[in-house]
Amino acid sequence: MYNFEINRPSTIADAVKALASDEAQALGGGQTLIPTLKQRLASPETLVSLTGIDEMKGICVDDDGRLCVGGATIHADVAADGRYPALSAMASHIGDPAVRNRGTIGGSIANNDPAACYPAAVLASNATVVTNTREIDADDYFQGMFTTALEEGEIVTEVKFPVPEVANYQKFVQPASRFALVGVFVAKFSDGVRVAVTGASEDGVFRWTDAEAALSDNFSADALEGLSVSADGMMSDLHGSAAYRAHLVKVMTGRAVTPAA
Repeated sequence: MYNFEINRPSTIADAVKALASDEAQALGGGQTLIPTLKQRLASPETLVSLTGIDEMKGICVDDDGRLCVGGATIHADVAADGRYPALSAMASHIGDPAVRNRGTIGGSIANNDPAACYPAAVLASNATVVTNTREIDADDYFQGMFTTALEEGEIVTEVKFPVPEVANYQKFVQPASRFALVGVFVAKFSDGVRVAVTGASEDGVFRWTDAEAALSDNFSADALEGLSVSADGMMSDLHGSAAYRAHLVKVMTGRAVTPAA
């Protein structure tokens, strides 16, 4: 590690002001950033901790029935909530207890790791990402590996999840990291089905639109017969080839649909 200053604002306004410096970086639960600093892949002069901002913590339901999760809410609190069962079940299997009691939803989707679980939940649920300046639709928010629509100094303050009729998340776990080798979140709404895939693509989380169309007509694993996912653009490493990951996308989608249906 190296020397840096840490700023602990108590309001969103103070955090935004602190992040105005070119050498400042936001710090959520630190589950991604701290290892990055240890490897000297980043070296900000100031870390602005968001964990002391009470207005960014907690979970509630708004007037439209959406589950609203504060950006500084830890995974363990989402897991314990239960009002969106598939989301809570997904959160309960992120990392290990230490990670779940430190990591935050805002930090996860701001980082947009290509194998993280939350991006799949946000995209499949058609959630709205709320920042200190605006609201961003899920389809517009994720823009590639480690890339989002967030601008410099913008903070994820809340995520608003429409709660589907049924949903399920299935993750093929990479045992060393507990990240998803491939994870699929399926959400069925009255107007159709959304399927989001994490862990597979070089471009990060994505929607499998062919499966969405098939499942909107017939919400069962049988609807996936005859469908396939191209290996082009899939990640390939010592844990699995591109072709293997492409195959797993279909397998995990089927596993997600069966209990949901």
